[in-house]
Amino acid sequence: MKRYTLPLFITVAVVALILFLPHLFPQRTFRTFASDEALRQAALSRNMLPVPQSYEALLDVVDTPDNPLNRKKISLGKALFFDPRLSKDMTISCASCHKLSEGGDDNLPAAVGYKGRVNPLHLNSPTVLNAALAKAQFWDGRAATVEEQVGGPIQAPFEMNMTPKEVEARLNADAAMRQRFETVFGESSVTFTNVRKAIGAYERTLLTHGSYDRFLEGNNSAISPAAKRGLGLFISAGCKGCHTGMSVGGQSIQKFPLRHYVSDYVGLLFKGNIQIKESPFPFENRGGFKGRGGELRFRVPILRNITRTAPYFHNGSVKRLEEAVRIMSKYQIGHEFTPEQIDDIVAFLKTLEGELVDY
Repeated sequence: MKRYTLPLFITVAVVALILFLPHLFPQRTFRTFASDEALRQAALSRNMLPVPQSYEALLDVVDTPDNPLNRKKISLGKALFFDPRLSKDMTISCASCHKLSEGGDDNLPAAVGYKGRVNPLHLNSPTVLNAALAKAQFWDGRAATVEEQVGGPIQAPFEMNMTPKEVEARLNADAAMRQRFETVFGESSVTFTNVRKAIGAYERTLLTHGSYDRFLEGNNSAISPAAKRGLGLFISAGCKGCHTGMSVGGQSIQKFPLRHYVSDYVGLLFKGNIQIKESPFPFENRGGFKGRGGELRFRVPILRNITRTAPYFHNGSVKRLEEAVRIMSKYQIGHEFTPEQIDDIVAFLKTLEGELVDY
């Protein structure tokens, strides 16, 4: 923060603007839904679909001609996902930062990898759960698929710190592993490309199903009245515009923050002193990361299991989900939710918790 001194009359004018300008505009109201069925159809019509529960239905959603799924490839990918040999000192696996029983991330403000190295941009680990449903990976969306994303952490010096040749040499030294790769890919030796494909195939099965899905499937008692109000508000206030699809997010790259306020930049202090806000975010700018191209453009986070993936935002600066909801309502929607509305949204977000489907 930089401090400046202004004449008293200017300071008073600024304070008046901050205090009274919001009252010149009427409070926004949002649509409510007449019945559970109307709410359900509003969600389904916006592509907010339930996660499939059978292997055959899964293939319809996540299979890809670039990496066709089959059970042996998925099994191989699972073994590799938990294999610490993919890290330099053989102490870290993919599962180290993406704990499947804890929301698919590590619950740290910034990812920690090889020899305790912290992500140099203080970036928070996104969840791997339901990531295959997203159209972009990483906070800046630089990877299109989970197969492409897999290669990044393995090679990053502050994560697993391996080269493709080191990965290949280490796995080719294991005759049993080499045989599994030959069975799956028809090649006599392990390649880094096929390592990425195998892990990607496994990650495509890491979808979760919970009470939200059961409501979408027709069970009206699956979620509470507060959660239904929260879902209705989520739809009518416009949250679903970015957090959409089966994954409830991850479908687009969006600017954040979208809106700015006078109060963000000018805060009254004593004797006419003011502070000029330097962070472009409504929280501390840890790490200095500003999204794709430095233009404050970020991949929209996946909201499934969001209650299990604190702290929030790209640099983990926000600890409480309620505060994350307040920030998003104010800076993306342009309408700061009331405490009651925030409680309803959080009740809805809790329904997005789910267990891994056993495909």
